[in-house]
Amino acid sequence: MRWITVTFFALIAVACATSPTGRSQLRLVSDAQMAQMGTTAFAALQQKTPQVSDAKVSRYVGCVADAITRAVAPGQRWEVLVFESKEVNAFALPGGKIGVYTGLLKVTENPDQLAAVIGHEVAHVIAGHSAARVSNDLAAQLGASVLGSTTGIDPQLIGVGANLLVLLPYSRGDESEADVLGLQYMAQAGFDPREAPKLWVNMSRQGGAAPPEILSTHPSSDTRIRDLESRLPQAVPLYEQAQARGREPKCR
Repeated sequence: MRWITVTFFALIAVACATSPTGRSQLRLVSDAQMAQMGTTAFAALQQKTPQVSDAKVSRYVGCVADAITRAVAPGQRWEVLVFESKEVNAFALPGGKIGVYTGLLKVTENPDQLAAVIGHEVAHVIAGHSAARVSNDLAAQLGASVLGSTTGIDPQLIGVGANLLVLLPYSRGDESEADVLGLQYMAQAGFDPREAPKLWVNMSRQGGAAPPEILSTHPSSDTRIRDLESRLPQAVPLYEQAQARGREPKCR
């Protein structure tokens, strides 16, 4: 039992990682395993929710998403789908998967505001938030068995991990970090970051006392809007530089 305990804590120590902004994370799963979980989760979502039939809508969302991913993850291919749903939400999954619900398009007033959401969701993946939340949950569930004799995670857990990607909310720390990185990503792609605070004002007004699901685990609307506005002096120059280099996404 002592050996198991020592091994478990040694594994936790080795699995410590750092996010792009310097926050500590637990990483017990590999990028390949996360990509497999993301692909599995995405396939399950496709079976549950119909895709939009309007090709123009798909091209519009794809245009915004492609501009962001080309700027921040060059060389990686991302699959982008638009789901027919009143849900005001979007998501990105490891393995290069992005989903946007049509309900979100009724809240975003322009491509820049849609870019704010997609940039935020892509930031979750690039910053390793998905891997961290799956790792934290697996560590809690499997600590006594030392994660299947150290790092050899049972293939059956791939399905469990895929389910966690869909069901578990990110922490508020992850959400705040994704806001910071997402603002940077949209600016680097040539979208105006000054539209991001305006978007979240619109989002906070949806549903009256009950905010959209996408806001359920975020800091308060006032706090996040204030934080975004405070970071505009750093983000606007990135946007101007992107424009000067010819990055002017024409997504309509």
